[in-house]
Amino acid sequence: MQHTRFDTQPCPAARALDCVGDWWSILIMRDAFRGMTRFDAFQKSLGIAPNILSRRLAHLCEQGVLEKRPYQTRPLRYSYHLTEKGQGFFPVLMALADWGNRYLPIDRPVWQITDRASGTPLAVQVVRADTLAVLTPETVALATRFPDGRTVSHPSPGQPEETC
Repeated sequence: MQHTRFDTQPCPAARALDCVGDWWSILIMRDAFRGMTRFDAFQKSLGIAPNILSRRLAHLCEQGVLEKRPYQTRPLRYSYHLTEKGQGFFPVLMALADWGNRYLPIDRPVWQITDRASGTPLAVQVVRADTLAVLTPETVALATRFPDGRTVSHPSPGQPEETC
């Protein structure tokens, strides 16, 4: 089965999905943020087949999200560590987890995002870095930025959008 590639799309969300968009990759990233680094720990946590885990880890390393480091020579074994690019995925993962807790509740104990020091439950919001104003669909717009610095605004929500 041929997979559609999005790595050259102008939409940054499409490119991000091409990098880490399948569920196994996102769950591997979740476990890496929880401190897991070794193949057997990922496999035990996820219950994933070894061949699929190997492919996903290789893809995340090729994408520069994880870095592969040898930790044993006989037999040769590797650990996997978040890179700067991988660390940058943290807000995405927190937003996804918060969304899952809010809109996909289950009737059993769930993981909760909490303040490490106090244990206080936290809600995730996307804010502007410069003003800390909360971002909403009504306060943001999409624009295409060209290499020469020009930008072209796209229609606001509810307005028809031209296809690229």
